Amino acid sequence: MKFAVIVFPGSNCDIDMYHAIKDELGEEAEYVWHDTEDLSGYDGILLPGGFSYGDYLRSGSIARFSNVMKEVVKAAEEGKPVLGVCNGFQILLEAGLLPGAMLRNKELKFMCRTVGLVVENPDTMFTSAYGKNQVIQIPIAHGEGNYYCDDTVYNDLKANNQIVFTYEGLNPNGSLGNIAGITNAKGNVLGMMPHPERAVDALLGSADGLNLFQSIVKHWRDSNVITA
Repeated sequence: MKFAVIVFPGSNCDIDMYHAIKDELGEEAEYVWHDTEDLSGYDGILLPGGFSYGDYLRSGSIARFSNVMKEVVKAAEEGKPVLGVCNGFQILLEAGLLPGAMLRNKELKFMCRTVGLVVENPDTMFTSAYGKNQVIQIPIAHGEGNYYCDDTVYNDLKANNQIVFTYEGLNPNGSLGNIAGITNAKGNVLGMMPHPERAVDALLGSADGLNLFQSIVKHWRDSNVITA
């Protein structure tokens, strides 16, 4: 499986994402610059964390207009897996690929630590290697991770089982419903604030994030690889 790691000016987790795919997962990965106009050669699209365009205006609001985002939207419409982590999640929200918006953390401070995540929905292409209600340890690092949406969207997210991850116990940033990650209605676009690419080896403190990437590959192989 071949992944595109999208790089915007200000991305700073692209190397972590590349390492997770190439060295830990053992799959193909390439850095793809923000002005790229063709993603047809990739099976999965990864939008890493960082501070795209310096997070001016709003986090992700400028990156949303990059040339490559037209191709990200196209890939999503084709059913390819699209994962946005932290700033990548914010970009997906700004692009309308996921519903809702991000606010400043409730304490108005940047936070960086490992948190417990509850796997609310293990029946997605991103979470099949986890169990229902399994608690995994994944680091967060953000200043604007306070997810918000109106009541109608929130009720739809719950009804459609689109809330994939919630924070265990104390909500670190004030997110509505303790939300840490959601998918689109089709289930092939996942946005999450915690960083699974920083939890792919026990030496990093947790390897719980590797299962997410393994889930993507398993789904792709089950869908695309024909065996005798």
